Amino acid sequence: MAEEAPTEFFIQGVTKSGKIFRPSDWSERLAGVMSMFGPGAKKGPNAYMQYSLYVRPTILDNLKCVILDSRLRDIEPMAFDFVMNFAKDNDLVVTEACELPPHHGTQVALKAGK
Repeated sequence: MAEEAPTEFFIQGVTKSGKIFRPSDWSERLAGVMSMFGPGAKKGPNAYMQYSLYVRPTILDNLKCVILDSRLRDIEPMAFDFVMNFAKDNDLVVTEACELPPHHGTQVALKAGK
């Protein structure tokens, strides 16, 4: 049985009413706060800061976003809830999706140039 791809939540830097969310560095700040959660996270006073694999900032179509991996819920439910509540409290658009595996038909078609 094939393992299902984890669900990802795309938290977009725009409110449901269409306003761009401020401050402009909100995605980096949120991901920075969550940097200690996830596999390979460094801890301690001398840890070099890097974003968690489970909460990472990105830009999609010139819009700041945070990608939240559902696996965070399994290892730290309160951290997962913190991020989701941040989006809810700020009325941000959240889209749920999953990453398609490389062997998926659409991925093969894209590589073939179809």
